[in-house]
Amino acid sequence: MKILDRYLLRQFVLIFLVCFLSLMGLYVVIDAFGHLDNFSKHAAGRGNLLGVIAEYYTYQSLGFFDRTSGMLAMIAAMFTVTWLQRHREMTAMLAAGISKVRIVQPIVLAAVVVSLLGVANRELLIPPLRDRLQRDTDDLAGTQPRDVEACFDSHDILIGGKKLVVPERRIMHPLFVLPPELSQYGKQITATEAYYLEANTVHPAGYLLDQVQQPGQIDHRASLVVDNHPVLWTLRETPWLRPRQAFLASTLPFERLATGSNWHQLASTGELIQELHNPSTDVDATLRVAVHARLIRPVTDTTLLMLGLPLMFSRRQRNVFLSIGISLLVAVAFSLVVLACQSLGGLNLLRPTLSAWLPILIFLPVAVAISHTLRT
Repeated sequence: MKILDRYLLRQFVLIFLVCFLSLMGLYVVIDAFGHLDNFSKHAAGRGNLLGVIAEYYTYQSLGFFDRTSGMLAMIAAMFTVTWLQRHREMTAMLAAGISKVRIVQPIVLAAVVVSLLGVANRELLIPPLRDRLQRDTDDLAGTQPRDVEACFDSHDILIGGKKLVVPERRIMHPLFVLPPELSQYGKQITATEAYYLEANTVHPAGYLLDQVQQPGQIDHRASLVVDNHPVLWTLRETPWLRPRQAFLASTLPFERLATGSNWHQLASTGELIQELHNPSTDVDATLRVAVHARLIRPVTDTTLLMLGLPLMFSRRQRNVFLSIGISLLVAVAFSLVVLACQSLGGLNLLRPTLSAWLPILIFLPVAVAISHTLRT
């Protein structure tokens, strides 16, 4: 690596870290002061307020990085170029015979690395920590019951309830609504509580209902079967169950139920694709759009970068604050178009593939058209 490359990379990394830490720090200050009472109550049992705050926002920083990495990479690249122009270093490089394309090569490479770090963050760090990321300041320990967003499983059974206790994988007062083909004993199943059980040699994955209230006399009823596979297991044919217990075999994992409607934002791409390939799941357009948007996210980040860099080379002024304004305007305009296209895709007004690719189809020709400033 040449001296020029190291110098430009050092400038880029420094500016990126300053921007990220500044924005993250501003978010922490505003949010922490608004929830200081909750942090104080939780710290009373642990004895370290700063430790509690640092732990909470360390996890939140992963989500913050996921949302802002592409925009911050573009801003850092534009700041680096502006810094070179402001201190006449760009003039010296050009006078030495170094082309503009050669100057921006390490900057573009650094931005691509940031985009790849964002991919690793989304695929490797966020999915295992989704429970920590979803915790509110009212429930920093993650032990308080949460509201349930009912979801359909592969048998079209609507699984819901009053509250969820995530550490115990328990549903308080579960309410399962059955489809017509499983409604021989009534349209719904209610119980005092239900526990999610992983698949083993005795039973598949599903929910163990305890103290079943509806349908009545569940112990004397036969199990409900679909395509020769039992779905609702009862004591009459399942010896390992206890009185007033039933077991519902279900492909809906507890983590999906716990994350609710935001589950696709915290899931890995592999989990999203697996859900798409589940033939028994009624997949909505929002999930399809999320998969395509996730797959082309590095391309989207690169397109945003190539929109900003030529603007810096086309300007003769070297005002840093003006560069901030231009960077924000470009990022906001691009983000609004991306959000609008994905919303139209979620409403079935655009095909999922088109809704994900349309912002690139709109802005990539613009980036190519203004890229002549890098070659002159």
